[in-house]
Amino acid sequence: MCSAAGILSPMLALEIKVRKPNASVDALRKSGSMPAVFYGPKEAATSIAIDALKFDRVWKEAGETTVIQLKGVGDVKEILIHDVQFHPVTSVPLHADFYVLEKGKKIRIRVPLKFVGVAPAEKAGNIVSKVLHEIEIEVAPAELPHDLPVDISNLANVGEHITAGQIKLPPSATLITHAGDIIVTIIEFKEEKIEEPVAPIVEGAPVAGEAAAAAGAEAGVPKAEAEPKKEAKKDAKK
Repeated sequence: MCSAAGILSPMLALEIKVRKPNASVDALRKSGSMPAVFYGPKEAATSIAIDALKFDRVWKEAGETTVIQLKGVGDVKEILIHDVQFHPVTSVPLHADFYVLEKGKKIRIRVPLKFVGVAPAEKAGNIVSKVLHEIEIEVAPAELPHDLPVDISNLANVGEHITAGQIKLPPSATLITHAGDIIVTIIEFKEEKIEEPVAPIVEGAPVAGEAAAAAGAEAGVPKAEAEPKKEAKKDAKK
């Protein structure tokens, strides 16, 4: 299988064995195995068992976008991990569905995007907005990439962007996502001004002098002493 860089890498593989439909799932798991099923356009659904630890290692490396070989039941089958069920508390895989690929046929699949590099616009204080995190392609199984790199190191100014049509695909791949869809763009960072709250003016509220007099009255101070001494100010002017 080809990696995203176009270098051949060994295909991952799992050993499987047929599982009887009425076999105890609990006993299977206690023995270190995990129940699974494979199926495809030309493959009837078949119940199988796989080593739980080996599956966990392959799953973490392959995800849902890497072709894997199943060996041990009939011909070697090239598959994708289609679905995995996990324990709600321990997150241990409990069951897996394998989709068997049809030989000579392309597959239509969503491939995750991997953003690489640092945008000069981000260093300048602007924001790198990642709009899409995967795109859909149709590709030959042998060239199915685990992910597709998106180099953002040339994004220097506000408004610059990368579209789906600019992503480099494997030779056999056809882009299904609209070519003009924006994957990542630069937007200007604007600091929001925080306005200080203004105390509301209550109709009929006393002015400062009246408030002081009211406060003095409540404290038992005579009104004449609580009010501002206007006469004293007049004497001072004389």
